[in-house]
Amino acid sequence: MRAPLAVAGYTDEVLDAVGGTLTEVEHERAERFTRKQDKLDFIAAHLLVRYCAAELLGVRPCVLTLVQRCDRCGKGHGRPAIAEAPQLSVSLAHTAGYVSAAAGAGRVGVDAEHATAGQADENLVSLALTPTEAGLVGLDNRKLIRQWVRKEALVKRGELALDRLREVDLSKLPFEGRAHQWDGRHLLEWTAGTVMATAIFDEPGELRLLGG
Repeated sequence: MRAPLAVAGYTDEVLDAVGGTLTEVEHERAERFTRKQDKLDFIAAHLLVRYCAAELLGVRPCVLTLVQRCDRCGKGHGRPAIAEAPQLSVSLAHTAGYVSAAAGAGRVGVDAEHATAGQADENLVSLALTPTEAGLVGLDNRKLIRQWVRKEALVKRGELALDRLREVDLSKLPFEGRAHQWDGRHLLEWTAGTVMATAIFDEPGELRLLGG
């Protein structure tokens, strides 16, 4: 199998560039959104993760089925998987107007969030950061969000829980740069306007940004 892949882009660019078919469950979930942008972000992310998986598998996205099942309630949400390729791990994320996806062998996780300049939210700092991380972040919101998306990506890899974010210390990671290593994991990081994103793999991966 090829090296892990992360793909990302603005929602409208992804919808223009990526094909595929949603399942009935996904259509039902999409229709529950009351805001049009949220619905489009959901659709784009779910199509993009098929595209990402198809690139690694050498097939067309339209032949892949994305499935999700919650371990707690059994309903059609939770960690995603490709029905036709259970050996492949996939992850997806969407934030207002921007989506990202990741695929590869082993564990994968991706997250993206908008990060405006300004003062960090003290409540989020206390929720997510260790004392050492908090000292490095200070009052810088962009540094805070960079740490947040890293930890969210670890959550999506299935090795961290939202109520245990402070148990993992990422203070040795720099705030700038695209490729990093941490405790045997490989991180790809990028920004797009106000969006910060992180993908985490078990081995070095490739990043593809749609739309330029």
